[in-house]
Order: sequence, then structure tokens, then C-alpha cells
Amino acid sequence: MKQYDVLVIGGGNAGCAAAIAAARHGASTMLVERYGFLGGTATAAMVGPWMTFHSGEKRIVGGIAQEIVTRLQAMGGSPGHLHDSSDYVPTITPFDPEIHKALLFEMMQEAGVHLLVHAYFLRALVRHAHEETPEVEGAVFATVAGEREYRARITIDATADAYVAASAGVETQQGDERGRVQPATLIFRLSHVDLAKTAAYLRMHPDQMRTSLKTHERTAPALTAVAGLYELWHEAQAKGDVTIPREVVSFFISPYPDEVTVNMTRVVDIDPLDPDDLTRAEVEARSQAMQLFDFFRKRVPGFEHSRIAATATQIGIRESRRIVGEYTLTRDDVLQGKHFDDAVARSAYPIDIHNPSGTGTQTHRLRAGESYEIPYRCLVPARVDRLLVAGRCISTTHEALASTRLTPTVMTLGQAAGTAAALAREEDVRVRDVDTAKLRAALTADGVIL
Repeated sequence: MKQYDVLVIGGGNAGCAAAIAAARHGASTMLVERYGFLGGTATAAMVGPWMTFHSGEKRIVGGIAQEIVTRLQAMGGSPGHLHDSSDYVPTITPFDPEIHKALLFEMMQEAGVHLLVHAYFLRALVRHAHEETPEVEGAVFATVAGEREYRARITIDATADAYVAASAGVETQQGDERGRVQPATLIFRLSHVDLAKTAAYLRMHPDQMRTSLKTHERTAPALTAVAGLYELWHEAQAKGDVTIPREVVSFFISPYPDEVTVNMTRVVDIDPLDPDDLTRAEVEARSQAMQLFDFFRKRVPGFEHSRIAATATQIGIRESRRIVGEYTLTRDDVLQGKHFDDAVARSAYPIDIHNPSGTGTQTHRLRAGESYEIPYRCLVPARVDRLLVAGRCISTTHEALASTRLTPTVMTLGQAAGTAAALAREEDVRVRDVDTAKLRAALTADGVIL
């Protein structure tokens, strides 16, 4: 058993930002991750590009999230923020998952974060004092050497699936009013792509792409995101060559001119917390990826000689379990651009709900140039102490989660959780009693845009 000020469970982008922030603010910090690398959905599930750091022309995401982008650019692992040629969001941020893995290890070492990988969370250590609120004292993990226990003044659940919170007895919710969650997607990348040829096709068939680019502007460098190719897709569907419940072809550029990221597989009607369902999803998604690979090579101009450069280590999960916190962010909070006195993050991403049981995606947007805020109370579980939550399992409704789950947002939430944990340690207060004016001042000083 080892003792730390802060124990972060889950080394995705939220957990990494939390650990870095806590350590930079002087807390002895331990980060535990189940894979042999960090980055979570950005690396294990290859979910990219990141969407979006902007509201209109204005960048609204800063702090550790922006620092990561800047450092990736310096390493040749990202072109930075680019205009979204499919007009879904103002900007997208492509990145190389392999360089991102290396960068995150580097940042952990710089911050002095203690690290354990290849360790699976088993159970929370909870102290039930008589007539007092239960307190999380740490957690037990499965490792190659058996069980290992870590204790901490404050634990941060950055598992995305609220594993720690659920184990500690925090009330949780899942999915919509019927318990259904958004479908899962296995991301893959194709290399040896001739995007100049794809662009030429889209100039010849201007109605085959959702974009505000004028026809002559559709050049390879300008095609940062492609949504469309409707005729090619519908022909393949009609012939039975593709059976995936998607309505458009969708891919994004990577940092490299001959490679794209494909976000098109869709496994519906699954419970990502059911191991049998998760197994079915992985098997089905890889079959869909091969079906799509065949479609691209046979039908999409520029992809005739493409190769599968990589498939994600695991399927990407959009939604699973959420905590019930001291405040629950709602659909109206998002769409009305609500602001809070204890806000710790901002976003302008639309509510983006992929049909849990079939084709189609519902999109509800904020007013142009608007953004909404996420209060610190969404990170604080109701009725359990010494625990914070960061990432997509914070306290929201099903609809609000469809916006808050995006990577730039969860990185900022992680930074907020790590900073709050360090403040709670320093001032010897419960995490729910952290002075949010001081927290916001610290976040602003560290580059977070509030």
C-alpha cells in the first residue's frame, strides 16, 4: 500500500490533464492506467480529430489542452487547428495518436507524476464512518504481480465509465429515458490515399459534399473533413455491398497528406458496461471496418491503392454511465449558453446524438458565437466525499452529455479536477468545499479560458 495526495484512475486525456494539474500544483500524484500507454479514446480508440477548440472565430479552450496541441505541433504530430471543411464545427484538430502517446509520457515525467500502467481497477476503498458521508480512501488494482492498493487524500475517477464512483456507491445514470446509449464506433486510418483525386471528383460533383467551400476551392489541402459522397454510398447500399447503419461517408485528414481517419462504423443497441455486448461490438465493428475498406478501394476516387494504416485498440464508446453530482447539466443549459459562478470549462460543441438503434444523427446547435459553461459541481458526486469525477462520466443529462463528451472539453474538466484536488489538499477542506473563486483564479492563471 502506498499513500499519495491525489490518485487519478484512468489515463485518458481527462485523467492525464488531472494528474498533470495536480502535480504542478504541488500534490504528490499517482496515475493508474489499464493499457500500456496513455491517451484513452484519443489513442486506444483513435478518436480524432479533436472537435472543437473554438466558438466561431474565437478559441475558447486553453490550458493543458492547448499546451498539448502546441507541443504536438512542435513534434510534427499535429497541424494545429484547421477549418472544418464539412462545416460541422468551426475547427478540427488532427493529431498523430502515436506521437500523442509519447508526449503524454513526457509530460508525466516533467510534472513528477507517479505512473502505473497495465493495472486494472478492481474496487474503491471506502470508509463508512458512523452517520457520516462515505469517504473514498483509494482503490485496489489488478496487476501482473497480483492485487495492488493505493490510498490517497483525494481520488479522481477519470475512467469515462464511472467505475470508481459506482464502486464507491455514488448514484449513477445511464443512457436516455429508456437506458439506451449512443452507438459505438471503431475508428481506423487509411494510408496511400490520393486526396487530389478525391478533390477533383468533388469539384466535378459539387452536390456530393456538405460544405461551404466554393467548387474551385475544393483542393486536397482544403478537404480537412469530408461528409457526403452520397451517390457512391447509396449505390453500395443498394447492391448490398455495405450494411452499416450510416447515411453519409465521413472521413478526416490526419497530419499526413496521404492518410485519413475514417469514422463510419456503427454498432447499435449495445450496453458498453455488459462484457458480452462489448465483445459483440468489437467483433461486429471490425467486420464493418473491412467492409468499409473494400468500399473505399472499389468506389471512392483516390482510394484505389489505399491501405489500412491502423485500427483502434478498442472500439470508441460515446456514452455509458454518468454520476449524479451536486449539479446536473441539462440540454437547456447547453443550448442557452448558460454561465455559472463556479464554471471550470467551456464548450460550443453542439448536442450531437447518434441514433442508439439505427441510422441518423440529431444535431442541436448553440447560437452562433455562443458557448456554455460547466460548473465545478458537476464534478462533485452527491453524498460521497474525497472523490472527484472528470471526463464524460460527469453529472449531466443524456442530451447534455452529447456535447460535453468531446476531447477538448474533457481535458479541461480533468485540469479542473486536478487543480481542485490540489487546492483541497493545500487548504485541508473537502472537495465539495473548495473555494471555487480560488479554483477559477488558478485555472485562469494556468491558461484555461473561462
